[in-house]
Parts: sequence; structure tokens; C-alpha cells
Amino acid sequence: MDGEELTEQETALYDRQIRVWGVDAQRRLSKAHILVSGMKGTVVEFCKNIVLAGIGSLTINDDRPVTEEVLSANFLIPPVESLYGGKSLAELCCDALKEFNPMVRVSVERGDLSSFDGEFYDKFDVVVLSCCSVAYKKLVNEKCRKSSKRIAFYTVNCRDSCGEIFVDLQNYTYSKQTKQKNQLKDMIEVDDPEDLGDPLTAEERGEVHSSALNITKKLDETTECRLQYPSFEEAIAVPWKSLPRRVCKLYFAMRVIERYEIVEGRKTGETLVADLSGVLKLKQEICEAHRLVTSTREFPPVCAILGGILGQEVIKAISGKGDPLKNFFFFDAMDGKGIIEDISHANTGT
Repeated sequence: MDGEELTEQETALYDRQIRVWGVDAQRRLSKAHILVSGMKGTVVEFCKNIVLAGIGSLTINDDRPVTEEVLSANFLIPPVESLYGGKSLAELCCDALKEFNPMVRVSVERGDLSSFDGEFYDKFDVVVLSCCSVAYKKLVNEKCRKSSKRIAFYTVNCRDSCGEIFVDLQNYTYSKQTKQKNQLKDMIEVDDPEDLGDPLTAEERGEVHSSALNITKKLDETTECRLQYPSFEEAIAVPWKSLPRRVCKLYFAMRVIERYEIVEGRKTGETLVADLSGVLKLKQEICEAHRLVTSTREFPPVCAILGGILGQEVIKAISGKGDPLKNFFFFDAMDGKGIIEDISHANTGT
């Protein structure tokens, strides 16, 4: 992602964003290559956000045909069946995403990503998965970790009014600005010009004020921070008894439902409220009944929130600026709260 400068066209198009996060961050974004699999509502919101932000390229993967369930949360799909032409979800979304920002290369990758070798993943800086099994997530995450470079890995899952984001940035280094108090304030601020002997002219007052501003800027420090993330497999393998008592209950609910789908041979997202008795038998008593989903469909407002958070986190990871979340984010529309949980194995040092 390093080496190339922004073109004049890119600088003009992304002028407002550059004012927010700087030229270097925008340059990194414009050279970033992102792979996304599973074009459900939340991922569609994410793709829209990062395409508008000006990434280098976006590769999307989803060979499924259009269904009524998909239409309920995917605003990229036209509601007219005659326009489908036998295209897959990824192909239809690709056509729509290109219109958001012609400067971003958007393409489609067919096939089962879990069957691709490591060289395929080496082309990307970020991999995002949705609408897939636990085994699929583990396998793709492992391939990303075996790459010769650091690949940021994310999973996102929206079940009715609840959602979850998982983040694995491996060994991640980033910088953040730290505001320091101006210890020299008393030395440069003058309440009474007479204190300096002769009265100050307007020009001299301006010079004193300018000096104060320059010293304040110099006192702002850039701090380098490091975080170590567990893999998806390691994170979900942490014994529940070792977790803090106040851990978000959605974490347990998501893990129970995933396990139920594995045992029953269900596809991701096929668990219904009718399966509640079976889910509860599977265990855990801590997974309260009212936290289990009542619908297999995504809730569009929750998709928008999760897609926005995911886009924000990916931009942080690419630019290397700002505190990234570690390593789970949960959102429940019932109370409108977003919660970050650090679920890491005790003996990994994370």
C-alpha cells in the first residue's frame, strides 16, 4: 500500500475526507484491496461505505441466486426480476457498487473461498466474511494468518435485531494523537501588558498568541500502540467460566446458536424461534431465552449500524490511525446499545 501518491483526480474527489484523516491515510485507502464474501444486508452497507471512502479495489463473492429474503435487506438488488438475467448476488451487487464510485475497481470472484490456496489471499489487505459456517470462518481466518503479510480479518453476523462483529488484526501496530496540557501556559499568556514593562503593540500581541499556538501543537504527541489479537478459533474456544461475569449475553447466544446449527446440520441463519427448546437443551443456562432470535431475516436498521461500524474499523486498520476495537462488537436494537468485548484466551498474553 506504500509508495504511490494520490492523483490529482483522487485528491479533488476525496478532499473532504483528506481534511478529516489526512493525505497519508487516504493514500493507504486508495491502495487497499478488500475481499468480501456473503452479500447480505450488513455487508452491502459495509461495501457501500468503503467504496465511497475510496479504497483501491473491492472483490465480492456470493454465488447464490436472488431470493425474497435477500431483497428484504439488500438495497443494491433491483426489485425487477427481468433485470436479474441469471446473475448471482455478487454480480448484481457489483454492477450497483460501480456506480457509487467509478474510481474504485469492483470485481466478482466465483467459487468457495475456503478451497482457495494461500496465494489467493496474499492479494488482499482485508478479508470480510458473512453468512457462513463456523468451520468456514476458522479455515479462511487460518489462511489469512499464514500469509506472508498481515491480513485484517473480520466476520459480521446480523440475526434479526441483534448483530456481531469479530476482528482479528493479528499483531497490530497503530498510532494515536495524545493531547498534552500546556505546561508553559503561564510563561506565554499575559493578562496585563504592563507586566512586560512597555505596553505591547497589536502586532506584538499577535506574535505572542502565535507562539502560544505553536508551542501547544508541539506538545501534542503521537503515541505508538500495539495489540495482539487471537484468531476466531481461539476466541470462541475461551472457556466460558473464565470470562468476566458481565460479558455481553449476546456473545453466549451467538455461540449457542452456531453450535446448534452445526449439530442439526442447518445452514447459517436457519434457526427459528420454533427451535428454542432444542437450543436450550444444547446448553447454556446463561443464554437467556429473550436473547434468541425470532426471525431468520436481517433487520435493515441494524444492518446499517453494523455496516457503518465495520466500515469505520476497516478504515482504521488500513490507515493505522485510531483505536481499533478488540475483538468483538455486539449491537442489540432492543436497548440500542453497542458493546465491545475483549474475548481472548488467558494464556495467549492478549
